[in-house]
Amino acid sequence: MRYLIILIAVFCLSGISNTLVAQVNVNVNLGSQPIWGPTGYDYVENYYIPEMDVYYNVPQHRYYYLDRGLWIGRASLPVRYRNHSLFNVYKIVLNDPQPWHHHKIHKEKYYKFKGRHNQMFIRDSRDKKYFIVKGHPQHQNWLKESKQGKPDNRSFKNSKNMQEHHSGMNDGMEMQKQGKGGKGGRGGGKGGGKGKK
Repeated sequence: MRYLIILIAVFCLSGISNTLVAQVNVNVNLGSQPIWGPTGYDYVENYYIPEMDVYYNVPQHRYYYLDRGLWIGRASLPVRYRNHSLFNVYKIVLNDPQPWHHHKIHKEKYYKFKGRHNQMFIRDSRDKKYFIVKGHPQHQNWLKESKQGKPDNRSFKNSKNMQEHHSGMNDGMEMQKQGKGGKGGRGGGKGGGKGKK
């Protein structure tokens, strides 16, 4: 009975940890956001740009705009938007997978943001969490640091000492099993005492 309770507890705990990991993975897409996106959002599904009446889907990296009464999704904007700078227009974050289905509501609600220019953009942020975004001025430095990933001398020495410590513990335990004495793990695991008689 006790084993059954332990098994159920382990199963529940592993389920909770898997759910938490999944939520973290789903709720953060900072590296996918464009450098012209506004700061302050760890997760963004879509931006609505009232100035242009266009949506940008972050996970797909696609723009959605009306063309002859139909919503079209493309990797780039058509020529008619060439006079607009994405750094010079206000973006509304909408975490809805297809906000264009509610376009009339968004257009009425966010019309007042047309002409606003008071958003901080990812490109201009000095917050290190935004260095992951491709195109950020610090992105190359961030890449170099993350690629190096080499441990410094202290951490290398510490890991070496830990290996020796664990190795010594194993040696000491083996000596105890064989009756040769020693309390494994201390002082590098060298058996210091006599075995039990």
